Amino acid sequence: MSNPFVHIVEPLDPKEPLKKFFNLSKLEDERYARLPFSIRVLLEAAIRNCDEFLVKKGDVENILDWKVVQHKNVEVPFKPARVILQDFTGVPAVVDFAAMRDAVKRLGGDPEKINPICPADLVIDHSIQVDFNRRSDSLQKNQDLEFERNKERFEFLKWGSQAFKNMRIIPPGSGIIHQVNLEYLARVVMDQDGYYYPDSVVGTDSHTTMIDGLGVLGWGVGGIEAEAVMLGQPISMVLPEVVGYKLLGNPQPLVTSTDIVLTITKHLRQVGVVGKFVEFFGPGVAQLSIADRATIANMCPEYGATAAYFPVDDISIGYLIQTGRDKEKVMWTKKYLEAVGMLRDFKNSSQDPDFTQVVELDLHTVVPCCSGPKRPQDKVAVSDMKEDFETCLGAKQGFKGFQIAPDRHNSVVKFNFEGSDFELAHGSVVIAAITSCTNTSNPSVMLGAGLLAKKAVEAGLAVKPYIKTSLSPGSGVVTYYLRESGVMSYLSQLGFDVVGYGCMTCIGNSGPLPEPVVEAITQGDLVAVGVLSGNRNFEGRVHPNTRANYLASPPLVIAYAIAGTVRINFEKEPLGVNASGKKIFLKDIWPTRNEIQAVERQFVIPGMFKEVYQKIETVNESWNALDAPSDKLYSWNPKSTYIKSPPFFDGLTLALQTPKTIEDAYVLLNFGDSVTTDHISPAGNIARNSPAARYLTSRGLTPREFNSYGSRRGNDAVMARGTFANIRLVNKFIDKQGPQTVHFPSGETLDVFDAAERYKQAGHPLIVLAGKEYGAGSSRDWAAKGPFLLGVKAVLAESYERIHRSNLVGMGVIPLQYLPGQDAGTLGLTGRERYTIVIPEKLKPQMNVQIKLDTGKTFQALMRFDTDVELTYFHNGGILNYMIRKMAS
Repeated sequence: MSNPFVHIVEPLDPKEPLKKFFNLSKLEDERYARLPFSIRVLLEAAIRNCDEFLVKKGDVENILDWKVVQHKNVEVPFKPARVILQDFTGVPAVVDFAAMRDAVKRLGGDPEKINPICPADLVIDHSIQVDFNRRSDSLQKNQDLEFERNKERFEFLKWGSQAFKNMRIIPPGSGIIHQVNLEYLARVVMDQDGYYYPDSVVGTDSHTTMIDGLGVLGWGVGGIEAEAVMLGQPISMVLPEVVGYKLLGNPQPLVTSTDIVLTITKHLRQVGVVGKFVEFFGPGVAQLSIADRATIANMCPEYGATAAYFPVDDISIGYLIQTGRDKEKVMWTKKYLEAVGMLRDFKNSSQDPDFTQVVELDLHTVVPCCSGPKRPQDKVAVSDMKEDFETCLGAKQGFKGFQIAPDRHNSVVKFNFEGSDFELAHGSVVIAAITSCTNTSNPSVMLGAGLLAKKAVEAGLAVKPYIKTSLSPGSGVVTYYLRESGVMSYLSQLGFDVVGYGCMTCIGNSGPLPEPVVEAITQGDLVAVGVLSGNRNFEGRVHPNTRANYLASPPLVIAYAIAGTVRINFEKEPLGVNASGKKIFLKDIWPTRNEIQAVERQFVIPGMFKEVYQKIETVNESWNALDAPSDKLYSWNPKSTYIKSPPFFDGLTLALQTPKTIEDAYVLLNFGDSVTTDHISPAGNIARNSPAARYLTSRGLTPREFNSYGSRRGNDAVMARGTFANIRLVNKFIDKQGPQTVHFPSGETLDVFDAAERYKQAGHPLIVLAGKEYGAGSSRDWAAKGPFLLGVKAVLAESYERIHRSNLVGMGVIPLQYLPGQDAGTLGLTGRERYTIVIPEKLKPQMNVQIKLDTGKTFQALMRFDTDVELTYFHNGGILNYMIRKMAS
């Protein structure tokens, strides 16, 4: 390591002479002492990888001078220590690797060069659905059905784990990727090849940021970018601004970590942190457990930041011990962090670094709240829920409106369920799910939910039988401590049986509602409600029949399930009336913080974590029994509807093609603000009247066998047809919600895929127009791959969410952005024009390009290739093409 910025410090442990670490030659350098802790991790990564790939001495100097250069679009490479994937994004990644091996072989290279260099863990957590609930065997029946549906996908993943080195599979039934990462996979400090260095990670799931709560710098990237990282390519990034988020005070006794994160989400959306790091500091941080911090970091994508970092402190070190990590390794982790100036004392303000901007939150001002009905940032205090929902009913169609006529606000539909009569109305709860890594990783809210369930049952309260209740913990540890603490039986009595270990309702795998409930909702055109302890509630995501969806803490999920409606003021109205006629209010059964903490101290112990995780890779017998091929090149089955060789590399040559001007493009879709990746590439059910359904039917499948879009991401024919197939899509060309558009040459209204096919057959390029926050939400690469396959050459938007812009770049789709002060309205664009986008011969990062319309109008837009490396990818037709050429040559 011949680098003037580095020296190798002698061993921390004299018994292990190989254990050394890198550090700046002058730790007392004032520049280092003022760096945000998150930037210090970037610096350590640059030092470790200096003179490799793109990491040069100048990059180290730039990071040290962060305070000076942070606003100047300085490009730095980041090479993380690890990559994590989940199966919805992992399957297409392995498909791409298999296809890349074929392509390298065709170009005369060694196909086995396509192999992960950076260690990768793939956790299978996205496939299981809530098909069965409210029965003691729900878990087993859902897991059996999961294997029945996904056997081919699982066999393919098992092949991948054998064909590629450095790729470990965590089998289904183990838990949710981010919780498994927090409790088991994360190291905090890496101990490898004779050196210590900070742990860091990128993942193919936007909520990878959850690990920031433990002091491991991590964030979500698109699957395309993650594949390149796995093959050894650093992430090219602009050195970020860092917003310091100062926490003060103590939370009130009734407030949960969920309430805190929903408050922060709304606040930071207002501040504006897209493309920035957020780093938490201040004495209030010391009041939060690691689980609390992880909950806050988990929802980083919802407030738009790249990372939400909590530096390591003594509470972090204590968490490593609590979760069963090796005590001696933890001791040396602490010694290393102390030695390199990266162990934080949040009560010591002299350690506070310089930030780009500082914002504050007094934790004492946080009140119990939910978020909804359609976006995570739309926080509503629980005391205002009834009034807010009733306002939304009549408000204009939008993020806070359903446009229900005033004379229908009190509509009621009677129905019969299992021999008893019930009523549904606007605001009736039909799904109540304790789900998601956001909250099930936190013992305080899970035990709080269990204690509330116990008190509710003892008070004589129950949940109506038609409400779809479920409990899907993020790891087996949760079930362990719920059972040992004696609250599991009470959760079951209220219908919250364990239905699986995976993401489930949070990602739309909520399964079917009872048919009488669906018929009642449809008959009355009711705004039915889902309440979930998840992190996203975008339209059409949770369930097609729940138009309103609210994020809430696990105890509140149970409370709203018992109430049966969100049109309730818990302070003034009872949850219910027991058999004795006594009114029971929420305050009567809400557990105190002291009660919860006492149970947590007694039952959440290191032995639980050790017992669960020591057998995590071998405990699933169905996985162990899978027979996977052992060939290094994958034998594609032309009859498969799950796994198909993608067309991305067809006709690829070693020679580069010069990018050409996009001439006379039609607009495929014209969007407003906050179009999410769920809108672009839905993960949930495949509608029976959709292009994807017609394709699967033509291949001999019945609707029961369709599975979900997420499970079909290994097949481009399904995914192209599923692009823009969200039933809640709002396209300005159409006067109603739905996955359709206008084919302008004919004037016909068609399904989006069918219109795109018409354009493609006629040789017409396409673009998409959009407003602010285009591509918000999940880090799914198919939200870029799908439009690419439809023939979309560019997107013109007011702003982009970070991961989606990166994914567009990765697929060679041009992300264009209106200049400041301009948008479709100010420019008079209708989307019915034809667009010529002039691509100059010489390109540079963030340059303006000219756009000419067939009306004669001309304007400029910003081309959002932010770094020289991104331009290199564009010249190659995408990042994977670049990697293939690199490996083949």
